[in-house]
Amino acid sequence: MRRRDDDPEGSAPGTGSAQQPALHAKGGLSVRSARKVQEFLDENFTRKLALGEMAAVCGLSPYHFMRAFSRTFGMPPHQYVLDLRLDFAERLLAESRMTIADIAHLAGFSSQSHFTTVMKKYRQVTPLQARVVKLNSKVR
Repeated sequence: MRRRDDDPEGSAPGTGSAQQPALHAKGGLSVRSARKVQEFLDENFTRKLALGEMAAVCGLSPYHFMRAFSRTFGMPPHQYVLDLRLDFAERLLAESRMTIADIAHLAGFSSQSHFTTVMKKYRQVTPLQARVVKLNSKVR
């Protein structure tokens, strides 16, 4: 789907955006594992992902993967995936006329309600509010 290194500023939009890995973090993932899991998540964040599936990308047990991922990326895998979904959804809200329900589905949320709840919690705006802000900033 999308890759964060395509972003000219080097980071994804939004206040809680998924971070670049802190390479060589003590107890974290190796550079190779961090790159592999980041690529895997960038390609698969819109579907349901199990911790075991993410851990298998790095050849680690789910327990060790969770700890190493958190040390490397500064957040647990679940939060990282949510940030990827929210970044993608915010971009769709700004760049398309798709319905919020369709955007929620494409971004991997179980429903429009789930999308709205998560966005309000982590970005402090609803999808409709985010769309209006993005549209108003384009008009100016």
